[in-house]
Amino acid sequence: MEPEVNALKCLLEENGVEHRVLTHERVYTSEEAARIRGVPLSSGVKAMIVKSKDGYAMILVPGDRRIDFEKLKHAIGKAKLASPEEVFRITGCEVGSVHPFGNLFGLRVLMDRHVLDSETVNFNAGMHEVSINMNPRDMANIIKPEIGDYAR
Repeated sequence: MEPEVNALKCLLEENGVEHRVLTHERVYTSEEAARIRGVPLSSGVKAMIVKSKDGYAMILVPGDRRIDFEKLKHAIGKAKLASPEEVFRITGCEVGSVHPFGNLFGLRVLMDRHVLDSETVNFNAGMHEVSINMNPRDMANIIKPEIGDYAR
């Protein structure tokens, strides 16, 4: 397994968090991931890196939603998505495979409140062919994100 996946698994195990690791064919979109995992699109967590005048931050939104940059502006100012090159430089992951534990990258993490609506959440674990399934509250307890209304 890749170093990023191992670091994530260690973090979850150190925190005693129940989780499942799923290996599957490569997926690049939330829709593909939900289909291959056999779960609702809304249970996916998209971890996106944005850039504002204050630097980079990670925004977490459910798989069936998008970042609302107007709402986000109230929290971090005007922002835009980081380029694929910036995402890779910051996370070591390709766009579409970034996991939501932005704290491991030293990033400020903002989580849309709707992520907590699902019984379990699913996300790529730093690779396009490895996913993790876990309780969203456990995820939030480890990440300690700023929870708010950031999606549409």
